Amino acid sequence: MLKTFLISYKLKNAYRVNSIIYSLKQLPIIKKILPVSLYQNKALKIIGNIISIIIEILTIFLGKFLYIFFCIVAMFPVFKINTPNLFIHIFLFLTIIGAIMNTYMFNPTKDKYYAMIIMKMDAKKYTLSNYLYSMLKTLIGFMPFTIIFGLMSKLPLWITIIMPVFVVMAKISYSAYTLIYFQKHKKAKSENNLNKITWLIVGILLLLAYGLPYINITINPIIFIICFIITLILGIYGIKIIKNFSKYRQIYKQILTYENVYVTENNKSTKKIKENAEKHIKLDKNFISNKKGFAYFHELFVKRHAQILTAAVKKQAIVIIIIFFLSIIFISKNKEFAGTINGLLLIYLPYFLFIMYMLNRGTTITEAMFMNCDHSMLTYRIYRTPKVILGLFKQRLKTLITLNLIPATLIGFTLSFLLYISGGTNEPLNYIILFISIISMSIFFSVHYLVMYYLLQPYNANTEMKSSTYSLVQGLTYFVCYFFIDKKLSTFYFGLAITFFCITYSIISLYLAYKKAPKTFKLRV
Repeated sequence: MLKTFLISYKLKNAYRVNSIIYSLKQLPIIKKILPVSLYQNKALKIIGNIISIIIEILTIFLGKFLYIFFCIVAMFPVFKINTPNLFIHIFLFLTIIGAIMNTYMFNPTKDKYYAMIIMKMDAKKYTLSNYLYSMLKTLIGFMPFTIIFGLMSKLPLWITIIMPVFVVMAKISYSAYTLIYFQKHKKAKSENNLNKITWLIVGILLLLAYGLPYINITINPIIFIICFIITLILGIYGIKIIKNFSKYRQIYKQILTYENVYVTENNKSTKKIKENAEKHIKLDKNFISNKKGFAYFHELFVKRHAQILTAAVKKQAIVIIIIFFLSIIFISKNKEFAGTINGLLLIYLPYFLFIMYMLNRGTTITEAMFMNCDHSMLTYRIYRTPKVILGLFKQRLKTLITLNLIPATLIGFTLSFLLYISGGTNEPLNYIILFISIISMSIFFSVHYLVMYYLLQPYNANTEMKSSTYSLVQGLTYFVCYFFIDKKLSTFYFGLAITFFCITYSIISLYLAYKKAPKTFKLRV
């Protein structure tokens, strides 16, 4: 079994190294320097292996640190209850969710596909050896952070030590249950294809994790120990089931289909995605328009894809309106609440940068544009001419800005009005700044995502994401917006600064799009 693990690890590492080299080849400037024979370069292979080892270490420790810090510790200020109990409470329910959604065993990854389907490796030996390695990584990765954050939360040391064991045993228990389910129903469960019931259970568990503390209900250490003992017993029994199970190949034949592993990398999966999208397309044979050329083409696209483009915007608008009226009621009934809201609105405008990032439909709409239009049209030479590209770009920008401005306008108005009725401000310009800054953020994200799509068009003909730069910019955008969540800055000065930045960035981005898009907007290979 050790030999099987070493072979599988080398295979996984080789794939990871080649992926790292490929990603480097996609970066601007660097891709021009690096030769085509890159994959044969021994020095670069060594660098790739070093990066791979670093990634492996990061997957063991960094992910666990971020998980415990942001999902548990960062939530402490929200709840005014006993910290040790809160830590245990959230940890318990999130662990159960993790056991259901992240078993490791039933995750259809490429390295499993290569090993068991392409190379015909022994499915049982491969599964057991790699599953044991995954559980050890989980145990080792969680241990230092449950101890550190647990002790900071004033939990006893021995409880913080058994917490990672609880995580491992929970995953083993659910994996064993999945194997039993397969034996009875001959149907394998894939992590990438959870059913509605599973999602409902996950939703309930999340509600219990973060909802119960709001009403001052948490699990205490005694209940946690009882859960731990039950899980330990089930886990030990699960180890026996996992060890003696003999039909791993049958399971992986169902899970490791080409369509599951390469979700969007072949014609069949592309067809399925398009068929799913077509369900939301409205074909109006009586469509009439006074527009011509690019404007007509784009208006036809918008009419046919109205459900995809506007459904979420309508839902956002309804939620904003409901929150607005509820806030008015609470402010009118509770002076203390009114004072709190007033204070927050004068220093927490930076938080809305992340909210506007989350509400913006840029990513979804550009994906719809590619999947239901550009995916096919970019194969025609006339569609790639500067006149067509820039003509459609202008029409799409108008639509994207208009859609995103609906929730943005509501939020801007709501914030200004709530500031007024909650006590007002000594600086009247704050009302205007609140509104304008929210509008500016909305326009910024609309421009940002569309320009990024045109300058870095990340998809190939099979709808596979092939741009490292695009992913990097997406990640950086998220990081910057998330960074401002807990920043307390003057609404007046931050509002002026963010408005100026959004305007400047939009002008520069649009200039680059007009200059570069005719060359960059094409299908990737």
